[in-house]
Amino acid sequence: MKQYLELVNEILKDGEKREDRTNTGTISKFGVQKRYDLREGFPLLTTKKVFYKAIFHEMLWFIKGDTNIKYLVDNNVKIWNEWPYDNFKKSSKFNNETLQEFVERLKNDNEFCNKWGDLGPVYGKQWRDFGGIDQFAKLINDIKKNPFSRRHIVSSWNPAEVDNMLLPPCHSFWQVYVSKDGWLDLQLYQRSGDVFLGVPFNIASYALLMELIAKECNLKARYFVHTIGDAHIYLNHLEQIDEQLKRKPLPLCKIKINSEKSIFDIVFEDIEIEGYESHAKITGEVAV
Repeated sequence: MKQYLELVNEILKDGEKREDRTNTGTISKFGVQKRYDLREGFPLLTTKKVFYKAIFHEMLWFIKGDTNIKYLVDNNVKIWNEWPYDNFKKSSKFNNETLQEFVERLKNDNEFCNKWGDLGPVYGKQWRDFGGIDQFAKLINDIKKNPFSRRHIVSSWNPAEVDNMLLPPCHSFWQVYVSKDGWLDLQLYQRSGDVFLGVPFNIASYALLMELIAKECNLKARYFVHTIGDAHIYLNHLEQIDEQLKRKPLPLCKIKINSEKSIFDIVFEDIEIEGYESHAKITGEVAV
């Protein structure tokens, strides 16, 4: 994952200090791109331990078209908890519950979860119902019928609904390319990338998506091209970033999809990671 460390150094060298929506402050560079070759291994960051189970559950959640975090919290995936909790805190129903108390209530109170666990029309909704269009199913069908089309595109950015989302899509637009010799490439345009916390997840997430699509369409995953608009390091993550830069990347792991089921029916237990080695976990606060 030398590309990730190159991205970090690029931002630290060429970026500018900026205020941001969260009032945390960032070092930011606009318009960066890195390429990851999945033939060399699965691009799961090794300079810190990454909770890849959360990545896999989230991607399956997207594919299902779900927007309520119930499935995630039931599987101990915490990456989306802060946004519905922040929304709940602004309501008249808030009674000084902690985040953990909020999450426990989501798990055990379906009526409460239906109201306060939903994020609005975020990724899954747009992938599976963008103004009545199932973009994801259409993409799979089009790859199989017309693999060399330049229109294999899925957009999560829907201007008509973006203001109804608790967090507008950061990874907002992606395109698939099929080579004549059976390789599948995917480019993601990410409008905003939290380089310490979010970007390692995004890289592995879309690499998994590539593997799933490739298997479904009888292709082989090759290049993940990651383009980021505002690539930023939050100022309260600088110590964590510095620690990573001192660490030597380890060999990449492998991924296996142990099922012949449709991409729409794959479950977490069908996905296996082999040989993942990493340095120790490094934590940091999420800027909400």
